[in-house]
Amino acid sequence: MSSEKKRVAFYTLGCKLNFSETSTIARQFDELGFERVAPSAQADVYVINTCSVTEHADKKCRQAIKKFVKQSPNAFVAVVGCYAQLKPEEIAQMEGVDLVMGASEKGNLPQHIGDITKGPKAKVYSCDVDAINDIFPAYSSGDRTRSFLKVQDGCDYHCTYCTIPLARGKSRNIPIDKVIAQAEQIAASGIKEIILTGVNTGDFGRSTNEKFIDLLKALDEVDGIERYRISSIEPNLITDEIIAFVSTSHKFLPHFHIPLQSGSDNVLKLMKRRYNTSLFADKIARIKQAIPNAFIGVDVILGFPGETDEDFATTYNLLERLKPSFLHIFPYSERPNTPAASFSNKVKSKVVNERVKKLHNLSDRLHREFYQRNIGKADQVLFESTRKDGFINGFTRNYIKVEHPYSKELVGKIMNVTLTGLSDNGNCIVEISEKI
Repeated sequence: MSSEKKRVAFYTLGCKLNFSETSTIARQFDELGFERVAPSAQADVYVINTCSVTEHADKKCRQAIKKFVKQSPNAFVAVVGCYAQLKPEEIAQMEGVDLVMGASEKGNLPQHIGDITKGPKAKVYSCDVDAINDIFPAYSSGDRTRSFLKVQDGCDYHCTYCTIPLARGKSRNIPIDKVIAQAEQIAASGIKEIILTGVNTGDFGRSTNEKFIDLLKALDEVDGIERYRISSIEPNLITDEIIAFVSTSHKFLPHFHIPLQSGSDNVLKLMKRRYNTSLFADKIARIKQAIPNAFIGVDVILGFPGETDEDFATTYNLLERLKPSFLHIFPYSERPNTPAASFSNKVKSKVVNERVKKLHNLSDRLHREFYQRNIGKADQVLFESTRKDGFINGFTRNYIKVEHPYSKELVGKIMNVTLTGLSDNGNCIVEISEKI
């Protein structure tokens, strides 16, 4: 590479796990002397970290490749991530792509860049996903307030709709001592909040004979980190010990993100999920009993093959009864090489869209009611971002988005507040009492 500083841009699709990996790859390029620029800028290298959880995600990746090739025709284009693992040759055939790297090699991307000279055709580095045994340690940086820390990768569950085991391989994790070392690095950078992330985060310990609860307890002792959130955890992996620990920890926040996917036991069986609605409802009840003010986000897939009107009604009624704080709603997306792709009784897109709309309305109502129940309560807020209208946003311990007139001194600070009302934006308005 010449002495002139080369410019690199990163574009990430998909989950928090991808963001942690992109950020780690970016730090590798920093060490090589590259200058980071925005994806909208002219760059010498574009790195696209892909998702393949839906067809829409695949489409967005293809659109990004075409955009960057048009934007900088002579740039070196590298594509990594789940889509790159699942369909490397498809991506390699696209005009302008130089390098395609699957799950086993993305952590070594800079080593394969070379002198960033474009070749006659794309180079592909991929492998059988079953042969992947190692793990690419990663965490995000650059945000002044929070970091996504990858503690686990892969999944052994093989739900009938999901391509993730095909893209990321079997469940495996980083040993606790190495996670702690990374958390200490994050703390040294001044970041106060860590979000633990993985494909199946609660399955941590499978490859190292350790326990997720022991990881939580070890992280709780790291100096400098004041807040932790668990990005997502399967209901069958939420133990009473985990709930009790979160209920008493000053650092692990009262915030749970739990996939339901369907409130119908019939559909859960078709999906090959590892729980039923009775177990799910029991976990929600146990959390609310131990932590009455906890934020509970729930994932739901609508329009899975065979989902009847009765199945949807059962899902709706269950969620209305359990009253989670928010719903993450996904229309079913048929993915190649998954069992569900061959299932009969497909649900018409018009019906799926109607169900999505109804559940979004329910989610909006539940979310608003959760906020309203917190009006008048004292909490702590980590202020993190500024809006153009002169307000600063942040989140309470139980994940309520708040706003306050902007003050430079608030950015990255944790403050004691009282929630006083709702703004026109739907956020909570707060009065600040003092910095903790």
